[in-house]
Amino acid sequence: MRNITEIIVHCSATKPGQKVDASVIRTWHVRDRGFADIGYHYVVGVDGTVEKGRPLEKVGAHCLGHNANSVGVCYIGGLDSAGKAADTRTAAQKDALVRLLRELKGRFPGATVHGHREFAAKACPCFDAQKEYRGL
Repeated sequence: MRNITEIIVHCSATKPGQKVDASVIRTWHVRDRGFADIGYHYVVGVDGTVEKGRPLEKVGAHCLGHNANSVGVCYIGGLDSAGKAADTRTAAQKDALVRLLRELKGRFPGATVHGHREFAAKACPCFDAQKEYRGL
């Protein structure tokens, strides 16, 4: 198993009502970006369903310079209906993210939780993940 030191939270940068799940993101990443597989290890749907993406044993493709030692978690959403960055997480997503992050912290106790925006000039994940998940 890889040495995991970071858990990085992302959004899919999609508008409310868009039908997106791990299989759609996998298509975007493989077909459109030339990745070997989906870049994230987990995808959290609007209803709180957690889908597995790239196997944890494999290096992700989600945060330049941080992939080797991180787990990528993406929630569906992040844009409002006008296409502007917004925290669109549903209550189910918020609950599922906390459960998943606690599970990952249990498995990788030394790992710290971050938002993608801490490492890239992006709004992703459209909220302050480090602050929100500090107590996990």
